[in-house]
Amino acid sequence: MKSGGSSAAGPDPSAGSAGSVVRAVTPRVLLAAVPVVTLGMLSFVPSLVVAARRRRAFDWLVCAGFAAANAAWVAWAVLTPAQTRGAEFAVDLLLMLVTTLGAAAHALFAGPGRRAAGAVTAGAE
Repeated sequence: MKSGGSSAAGPDPSAGSAGSVVRAVTPRVLLAAVPVVTLGMLSFVPSLVVAARRRRAFDWLVCAGFAAANAAWVAWAVLTPAQTRGAEFAVDLLLMLVTTLGAAAHALFAGPGRRAAGAVTAGAE
């Protein structure tokens, strides 16, 4: 049997689109993993990438918000004693959840940037 010249020209047209969807989603998932793996310490990185791609004021504001939440969490962690209970623990947990889960959700659900939208559209044609 002879093999075809390109994999996109195979008999199953949906296989090419599935590959393009995986290629489009994989960077977003990896970017969303950054705050989860670092427990929120690098929570500004996904929003920084989104803001750099889109170049919109709102995205830069979101990036500044995550950077401020990260700075607040680090400052709070430095100023609180090792054994915390009650409100101190709640604030620490809230800051960690916002910086970790909030940044991951933002990276996953923020719309595609200019280049990514063009790549997905070009792959669908």
